[in-house]
Amino acid sequence: MEIQKNVLLSDHTTIALGGTATQFINCADKEILKSALEYASLNNMKFVVFSGGSNIIFPDGIFDSLVLRINLKGIKYFEDEKYFYADVNAGESWDEFVSKIIEEGYSGIECLSGIPGSVGATPVQNVGAYGQEVSETIESVTAIDRQTLREITFTNKECGFGYRTSRFKMQDKDKFIIEKVLFRFEKNKQPEIKYRELQQLLETNSNYSEMGSLKNKLKCIRNNVISLREKKSMVIRKEDINSRSCGSFFTNPVLSKPEMESFRSLTIDYNDVPVYQTGSEYKISAAWLVEKSGFVKGFRKGGVGISSNHSLALINVNGTAKELLEFSSEIERTVKEKFGIQLVKEPVVVSSE
Repeated sequence: MEIQKNVLLSDHTTIALGGTATQFINCADKEILKSALEYASLNNMKFVVFSGGSNIIFPDGIFDSLVLRINLKGIKYFEDEKYFYADVNAGESWDEFVSKIIEEGYSGIECLSGIPGSVGATPVQNVGAYGQEVSETIESVTAIDRQTLREITFTNKECGFGYRTSRFKMQDKDKFIIEKVLFRFEKNKQPEIKYRELQQLLETNSNYSEMGSLKNKLKCIRNNVISLREKKSMVIRKEDINSRSCGSFFTNPVLSKPEMESFRSLTIDYNDVPVYQTGSEYKISAAWLVEKSGFVKGFRKGGVGISSNHSLALINVNGTAKELLEFSSEIERTVKEKFGIQLVKEPVVVSSE
């Protein structure tokens, strides 16, 4: 186990923020990870775990805690009569895995193309986009208990998946480290296009409906999804300052019926409120709330701001983590005062204490 000293954390995150970690361990296999956890326990050290760096904000300055990067690699495939399975270690690139599954000819995660980060991070917040959620294809998640070092496998149901959440983000936050994820894909299943914008793009710009090959359909969907994401700067490109972000910074609020009635009373003068009803709950567009609160695309404050192409992407132009978090708090405060809704951050914010 190699302990690196004074590692610049901004080099390991898509938003390019964060100071210097005094101790940093690259956990390239399970045994190194367990040794690192034992080391932290024996030395009574606080530690932070991350992997792809696309959904985390480290503090500025000297970060005097142990940082563990989960970099476990490897994919195993197997199948039965009905399903194709992929057992994927947590440090694998998510988008590269999506591409591999499409090459194998299986549907279920093609609409999640272009999303940065690692496979192990996807179950934590139940990553979703363009009508798909990763939980729809997860068979089980294997994790290591941070204290006992025991490996535990959770079934899909036991993961407690919900809208952008899971047990690993809520009641078991910071209790487990995800080691690998087992995915299950139904054989010969045709893709389902649930997102209107994507559906219109497929109908307009390609001969999707005439494609006979399932693999060609999946590749077409992937290409169009990436095209949509690129237009919003939601695909990481070094030359694009608008992609220097953590993706969507806030989740879409989900309101109960009484909360929705209160919200409607505050938006009586608006005729363009995007509301999506699911059962007895109502999902409100966080992007709409941010924009109507005065924080439009391209807004800048100091060294940070909002992407010119996506109103939920807070970007780092040449700022600091402190600036970004103060700016996000200002947005939250303004939305709360104007619409009575408390926005919830998507990225993990690491405390400096």
